[in-house]
Amino acid sequence: MELISLDEVQKLINSFAGQDIYLHLETTNGAYASHFDESFFSASAYIRNAKVNYEHGKIIGEGPYRVGLKLEIGWVYAEGLTHYELDKYGRLLLAGHGFDGKLAVALEISKTPFE
Repeated sequence: MELISLDEVQKLINSFAGQDIYLHLETTNGAYASHFDESFFSASAYIRNAKVNYEHGKIIGEGPYRVGLKLEIGWVYAEGLTHYELDKYGRLLLAGHGFDGKLAVALEISKTPFE
């Protein structure tokens, strides 16, 4: 993965707009950390293969970045994004890594379901 380039990522977001896509969105602050430290409050969210069609999307910020996707009935957004990749399957993979290098958030867009 590469550090986010606003112009490049915006072009990629635009390329998926107006068509049915599959969305993967995941956040975690160390969901398994509570197994080692009961005083640590862990929280996470996970959705995979949600079939959506967004009107437009936008990446904003000065890093870490925020991506919002405007749906017909609302918004999907991910905050804290730092890296991106267009993989060999044509999927846009966005990730946010914390200062410790661990994954904190992932937003992925694909024309086909994720396995």
